[in-house]
Amino acid sequence: MRIDILTVLPKLLESPFNDSIMKRAQENGHAEIHIHNIRDYSTHRQKSVDDYQYGGGAGMVMTIQPIADCINKLQTERIYDELIYMTPDGELLEQSHCNALSLKKNILILCGHYKGVDQRIRDLFITKEISIGSYVLSGGELGAAVLVDALVRLIPGVLNDETSALTDSFQDGLLAPPVYTRPEDYEGHKVPEILMSGHNAKIDEWRNEQSILRTKKRRPDLLDE
Repeated sequence: MRIDILTVLPKLLESPFNDSIMKRAQENGHAEIHIHNIRDYSTHRQKSVDDYQYGGGAGMVMTIQPIADCINKLQTERIYDELIYMTPDGELLEQSHCNALSLKKNILILCGHYKGVDQRIRDLFITKEISIGSYVLSGGELGAAVLVDALVRLIPGVLNDETSALTDSFQDGLLAPPVYTRPEDYEGHKVPEILMSGHNAKIDEWRNEQSILRTKKRRPDLLDE
């Protein structure tokens, strides 16, 4: 998978993709993540990428020219399966979206900033708009990092144990059950005996029951769905 990210703050995205699973995914050839500075495409003498709103109002708006020029250039080099805009008014990101997007070959992600981008960019180029939650961040960079992490870890070969992602929360519509490791007894707090029984069928049954109970308590909306 190749992911191109368009941003006015490229340094903000350096750390998330240069450590741990994201770093290994790139080193092993499972993912390519390329960050593009929108300012590099500005024709303005001072490389500005924003301007005042038509109609007045607080906040600046990202202008069309540098974003469009960057997208047009990248589209001459490859065909994108999705052109995604990270925005608070986008569709709320769900695990099912991540599963579907992880199967794509080329994805472009545009990070909004200031008051957002000129609506015509959204109308002309964007195929999917995504929000990571009902709140507003200073820009789309952190949301893009969340999205990329959620996608890349699903690519076969990225995780050491490929079945791990299949047992994560939300994959089956439930939250994941409690997990335990050594020591067996910590100051009188013991690991449930069933997990040490070696009876795989009963362990699976216990985990499923715990998932349902945890989901009912913490995210009953998932059970309604």
